[in-house]
Amino acid sequence: MSTPLSRGRIWFDHLAADARRVDGLPASVLAADGTLDGGPARFLAVVPDPASPFARARQGEVGLREGWGLAAALREALREDRDGARRALVAVVDVRGQAYGRREEMLGIHLACAAAVDAYASARQAGHKVVALLVGGAMSGAFLAHGYQAQRLLALDDAGVTVHAMGREAAARVTRRSLAELDEIAGAQPPMSYRIADYAGLGLLHRLIDGVDAQAPSARQVERVRESLVEALRDIGSGERDLSVRWTAARAREGRAASVEVRRRMAEQWTR
Repeated sequence: MSTPLSRGRIWFDHLAADARRVDGLPASVLAADGTLDGGPARFLAVVPDPASPFARARQGEVGLREGWGLAAALREALREDRDGARRALVAVVDVRGQAYGRREEMLGIHLACAAAVDAYASARQAGHKVVALLVGGAMSGAFLAHGYQAQRLLALDDAGVTVHAMGREAAARVTRRSLAELDEIAGAQPPMSYRIADYAGLGLLHRLIDGVDAQAPSARQVERVRESLVEALRDIGSGERDLSVRWTAARAREGRAASVEVRRRMAEQWTR
């Protein structure tokens, strides 16, 4: 069976064109060691695998193999860089969601996804700079497992780039609303929107990259994205280990004012 050419694979192949591929991972997990801004970097992506033994994880979802595979690739970088220069970690994100299924639940998909989250967070806390590039879907638990632990989030300004907890069709079924009604609600409530520009308005994105063909980028467009990744890496402070930028940045204080106030009040009560 042929493997679909997903956006995740397209951008992984462009960004890691001259990188050395990491062996021993599931077919749906790609990792390669290359360079970025003159330093070492490991690029990671989750891509469709139509031959996966888990039917729910054949179209770019994050399932058991994907969660454990990401964790393995990240933990390997942690071990290898413990006493040397810590390579940057670049998550290329195009994931359809968590691979929900009875077998997945019985075999502990929550543990697999948690292992990936823990590996990303451990790498960040150990001094690895972590950036995520959103080139397609960034849905539900899949985004939590792959990309959301990054210190800087970047996204292509494209209609196919979506950050949400649930797909539009599924949300319509759950809320018993039409797609048109959902879009109307999203217009007044940005967190409900499926537009990446509205997500950027919440202050969570470091950069929204426009003027790039997400499906078939030119060489110059790929270089522009690479330059944006370099800028994001340089923006991460040498001692920056947490994700506080998501509520301390100027745009976050404006777009997430209520969340910032909740955090302030919780911290105030916690220290009493």
